[in-house]
Amino acid sequence: MAKRPQTDPHNSGATPVARRGLMLVLSSPSGAGKTTLSRLLLEADRNIELSVSVTTRPRRNGEVDKRDYHFIDRAKFDAMVKSGDLLEWAEVFGNCYGTPRGPVGEALAAGRDVLFDIDWQGTQQLREKADRDLVSVFVLPPSAADLERRLHSRAQDDHAVIHARMSKAADEMSHWPEYDYVVINREIDQAFGEIRAILAAERLKRERQTGLSEFVRRLQAEL
Repeated sequence: MAKRPQTDPHNSGATPVARRGLMLVLSSPSGAGKTTLSRLLLEADRNIELSVSVTTRPRRNGEVDKRDYHFIDRAKFDAMVKSGDLLEWAEVFGNCYGTPRGPVGEALAAGRDVLFDIDWQGTQQLREKADRDLVSVFVLPPSAADLERRLHSRAQDDHAVIHARMSKAADEMSHWPEYDYVVINREIDQAFGEIRAILAAERLKRERQTGLSEFVRRLQAEL
């Protein structure tokens, strides 16, 4: 009997299985670490990109328009809401934030993952509109004292704003059961490793790998 040709299973030149991208949401009370975790993920993984939100909030020192946020006025924001151009939006501490629909849809269709740094309200809206694409992670601080310390160490807000954020944290934390995963940020490297493990597993879900049927057909034909 003739031997079948051998193939190298580790051949890096093999065509990858096509897949649909996913939306990875990281939510937490302000100061619990989601922004740091988001930055680490974007630096470590070339297959995920940040969803850049629109906001009516004034720019902070060091922020760049179209990189950190699309900074717009309230009239333009309201027009985007009315026209359905936002996947989700919310008003937080008097400022509005929202996710433009177009860039996210293009990324998912091309097999790229999109990272969201949004609150529970935005996550709930995404689940209503695009549940099959959504993977949600809630990040908790190890203690209230640690959360307050982190807010002070950022040196971005005055004492009144920090007090308001601490008061709001209990309400935000009450929404943790609505998320797919919960990560307690006791130590940043450990929390980052847990989030990467979640992302790796979700990418391998059968329903996300849209090219599996074609791949299996080719595989069976070779047998």
